[in-house]
Amino acid sequence: MKKRMFGVIAGLLALTMALSACTSNSATGGSSAEGKPAAEANIKLATGGTSGTYYAFGGVIAQAVTNTTGIKFDVQSTGASKANIGLIADGEVDMAIVQNDVMDYAYNGTDLFEGEKTDNFNAMAAMYAEVCQVVANPSAGIETIADLKGKRVSVGDAGSGVEFNAKQILEAYGVTFDDIDKQNLSFGDSANAMKDNKIDAFFCTAGAPTTAVMELSSTNEVKILNVDGAEAEALVAKYPFYTSYTIPKETYNGMTEDVTTVSVKATFIVSPELSEDVVYNMTKAIFEGKEEIAAGHAKGAEIDPAYAVEGISVPFHPGAEKYFKEIGVLK
Repeated sequence: MKKRMFGVIAGLLALTMALSACTSNSATGGSSAEGKPAAEANIKLATGGTSGTYYAFGGVIAQAVTNTTGIKFDVQSTGASKANIGLIADGEVDMAIVQNDVMDYAYNGTDLFEGEKTDNFNAMAAMYAEVCQVVANPSAGIETIADLKGKRVSVGDAGSGVEFNAKQILEAYGVTFDDIDKQNLSFGDSANAMKDNKIDAFFCTAGAPTTAVMELSSTNEVKILNVDGAEAEALVAKYPFYTSYTIPKETYNGMTEDVTTVSVKATFIVSPELSEDVVYNMTKAIFEGKEEIAAGHAKGAEIDPAYAVEGISVPFHPGAEKYFKEIGVLK
């Protein structure tokens, strides 16, 4: 009798576990023989500093995807692009936000990743523009990028993606770091230094409008320089992760006309270990949930499938590629 009762209990336990597994697979968008199923129910998402766009935007994306698919997220504050690529490569996180130029450096072992080739990640989707803004003090007699020669110029934090953007843009105009009084300041410190007349211009790669530039333009006259014409064409030809971008004249106080420049893209990357099903469902949830995301964060309004695949030089994860081919933005 006891043996028979034990057999019934064991059978019920097995049935319960099977039903639980089915429920878990449904919540994560289906199971797959590929990848690491245990990680699929809780995606570790690396973003940036808690006061930055990456962190806030990542939180909104995570919530929207959870609402649609049931996939859970652990949104983590990090050191942004370069640090995030390392976290993905080391298996510490499953998904991250990075600049598409920085992921290009990593994948090819150049510039910011010179001698440190890191290619253990896949692209998922570009989200919004991180605009290369060159902010100048009009009283310094600066009209074009070429006029920065001999001037005091902040090029972002040392070793940052912004510093490499500055180097590449200056190069397109025949200017090198040796030709300027180069300073390495954050956006906020750059704006304060311009207020105090300690620098003549600074580079800022971020979503426009950028808080530091908005605050500066509310108290000081500023000029946003164009990156256009033959120089911009040469820049994009050499560095295909750049795309053209127009900053509307309403963006900052004192602007009287639109400014044409270039931008890089805030892009989601994922671990190759994630299954095709999960990445497919996350990608689909983002683009089909654009309205919900836009309601939670202004950058959600920029989400567009065609934009998501342009200027991406790193191979897409099979799950993302499947979705983009399905809707016709990839062949």
